[in-house]
Amino acid sequence: MRWRAVIGPLIAPAMTAQSELSQVTARLAEVQAGIDRAAGFTGRAASDVTLIAISKTHEAPAIMPLIAAGHRVFGENRVQEAQAKWPALREEMPGVALHLVGQLQSNKAADAVALFDVIHGLDRPSLAAALGKAMDAADRRIPCFVQVNIGAEEQKGGCAIAEVPALLKLAKEADIPVAGLMCVPPADLEPAPYFALLAKMARDSGLTGLSMGMSGDYETAIMLGATHVRVGTALFGGRPSL
Repeated sequence: MRWRAVIGPLIAPAMTAQSELSQVTARLAEVQAGIDRAAGFTGRAASDVTLIAISKTHEAPAIMPLIAAGHRVFGENRVQEAQAKWPALREEMPGVALHLVGQLQSNKAADAVALFDVIHGLDRPSLAAALGKAMDAADRRIPCFVQVNIGAEEQKGGCAIAEVPALLKLAKEADIPVAGLMCVPPADLEPAPYFALLAKMARDSGLTGLSMGMSGDYETAIMLGATHVRVGTALFGGRPSL
């Protein structure tokens, strides 16, 4: 029939968009159910846990369905990538909070302070100094998590466990609001002991924020005190190759 030839190309994109939204909504609901379940085991409310949707390497068309499903907290690990896509997205969808979850170079501190709402990678004195100066210049204080190299892995960023107290002191002197501690446990090992250690370090330092847990272990992290979980694959599916 002729009408199918004419209307078909118009209907297909709408059906695809609706299908994508349905899939994203289902994935978001599944992750939120996991947060509810894990929080409930320890007598906490799910609202005590911030779900950060890790959108690194995903372009706007992949991010928009999650925003349309009602999610408003996202994470990126590269300043330049975030600069390329988030200003336009935020114009269309005000109220989005953006977290920097990757390692930050000191020369990008001013850009990070201008764009992000929370920084999860404060891991060395030189970065504390750069962030303090950038916040002073912008007259904007950005909460930061001190990243701890919880598994003492040479290939990973993060402050050594023994150096955390000194870095916290430097952050305070630079008037950087410290939100808590952050870690990425060693891959292929049981994460619970590392999460428990980070939670103890936070308590000993008088901090309440714990950024820990990703797609494969966020429920464990929540049961051990996580206040922020960084979930990418469980929300977006596999990431495109770069």
